[in-house]
Amino acid sequence: MRTIDVFNGDADGLCALQQLRLAQPAEAELVTGRKREIDLLSRVVAGPDARVTVLDLSLDRNRAALDRLLAAGASVRYIDHHRASARPVHPRLELHIEAAPDTCTSLIVDRLLGGRAARWALVGAYGDNLAAAADARAQALGLPAARAAQLAELGTALNYNAYGDSDADLAIHPRALFLRLRPYADPFEFIAREPIVAMLIAHRRADLARAAALEPAASCAHCAVFELPDALWARRVQGTFAHQLARAAPQRAHAVLRLRADGGYAVSLRAPLARPSGADALARRFGGGGRAGAAGIDALPAGRRAELVAALCAMWDGGAAPPAPA
Repeated sequence: MRTIDVFNGDADGLCALQQLRLAQPAEAELVTGRKREIDLLSRVVAGPDARVTVLDLSLDRNRAALDRLLAAGASVRYIDHHRASARPVHPRLELHIEAAPDTCTSLIVDRLLGGRAARWALVGAYGDNLAAAADARAQALGLPAARAAQLAELGTALNYNAYGDSDADLAIHPRALFLRLRPYADPFEFIAREPIVAMLIAHRRADLARAAALEPAASCAHCAVFELPDALWARRVQGTFAHQLARAAPQRAHAVLRLRADGGYAVSLRAPLARPSGADALARRFGGGGRAGAAGIDALPAGRRAELVAALCAMWDGGAAPPAPA
């Protein structure tokens, strides 16, 4: 039987699959891509001889492809933490979707496996900006804070690598990165043995330093908007910068807008960590999606920028108008 693994190329998708394949080894065809390549299931052609596992990909964005695969006779296991407008029922579909703001696909897999590869779950959770949930799991495992910090740095580095508008923006493609991960049951051994970890950490730190020098383009009492240029470093750093802003100011919502070559914007939205809800709803109003605490818009027309900023303030700041950008 064919085994096909379809997964988001960010830290959560990588670490969810790493846990599964450590616990349930299989030689699988790998289908993955950059962070914002969400509709990956559309690339899969499979029939009754195939078992497809899908990890960390929105069901709503992949529903048509899922229905097609089930109709063709494939069996599908689908594990995800994004909001789903409907949850299909089918005898060949195994569905595990939890959209709570304090979970991610890696933590869902951790529970399904009874913690058999829990350290990799921590890497995924830290990379998905779920520091509180990851810290709680690390404490339950008896992991010292300094060791947990190493896993947090690895998770953020893996997540960082997935951002970009094209494969050329990435230091390493997520498929190749997973193949680097696969031999390591222990993420600490991966950190010690794989030079790419230090390279990803160095890239991330340099790019974040450039982003941190920026002033907000607009701000209210409970939200702030930052703008990045259309540049390689900005394409890489956007999501990680949004995570950093959220952690630094947990009472504020944030939008990080990055100029696209077509004149529009790619947008990363973060709800306040202190009340992580609403980011997905706001993103959907502008053609995007995501989860309650963190969401994104792939292509915001330039003419809707002011509308988005106003909606951000209306949602988290009671409608107070932000100052116009300089």
